Amino acid sequence: MYDDKKKKNFSRYNKRPKPNAADIMYGIQPIVEALEAGKQFEKLFITRDSHNESIAEIHKMATKAGIVVSRVPVEKLQRITSKNHQGVIGFVPAIDYVDPQNVIASTFEEGKTPLVLVLDRVTDVRNFGAIARTAECAGVDLIVIPKKGSAQIGSDAVRTSAGALNHIPVARVDDLQSAILDLQGSGLQVVCCTEKGSKDVYYVDMEIPTAIVMGSEEDGISADIIHMADKLAKIPMTGKVSSLNVGVAAGIIIFEANRQRMMAQ
Repeated sequence: MYDDKKKKNFSRYNKRPKPNAADIMYGIQPIVEALEAGKQFEKLFITRDSHNESIAEIHKMATKAGIVVSRVPVEKLQRITSKNHQGVIGFVPAIDYVDPQNVIASTFEEGKTPLVLVLDRVTDVRNFGAIARTAECAGVDLIVIPKKGSAQIGSDAVRTSAGALNHIPVARVDDLQSAILDLQGSGLQVVCCTEKGSKDVYYVDMEIPTAIVMGSEEDGISADIIHMADKLAKIPMTGKVSSLNVGVAAGIIIFEANRQRMMAQ
């Protein structure tokens, strides 16, 4: 249904953009203090050849907090910033993440019917930003992403979303499958948007509390998550090109859910 596999062949030509200064924190003491205060980090880069006890303690603290830590050559740190990084750089998220269960509970308490978007390994920042913009415009209550294998939410993602990421709650979870089970336990049906679906999206009832799952640009939704789905939905295709960009596909199914809910009022 949607598949950007062609991008894979050109990935080696795409240079990763240098992080903005607002997206990083560096230096031993600032990062130690941030970790002690419970500051969220996307990930930490630590120089590979360091034997500094303070850096070892940072590694320990970050790992305990569930933050991804990568040992990298010092040259990589120097490419990111020319400042005195002291062998450690932290990537700071541009938004504050939320607890998905708190958002769902609040949505029910407000008398609303939850509509949640789950993104399985959507790694392209531009796609993610565009999806977030669409989701916010459509009134999606929550976006759920995995900690590993997802687009980095920095200032570039916020800009691409036209600021939508400042307004829509985003939950970043350790295990996407567990998060989906929690959503189902809270009364939401899980609808996976996949070419494996037997029904067109227009015939899948999304008036009830629903979590829509969209898959990665390269591989779609993982098989384990598809097996967890309550319903599989596909977007009907009539042209010669049999795939859609994940951002476009997400917009179609989100607004179809909206259309159904508006018609039911």
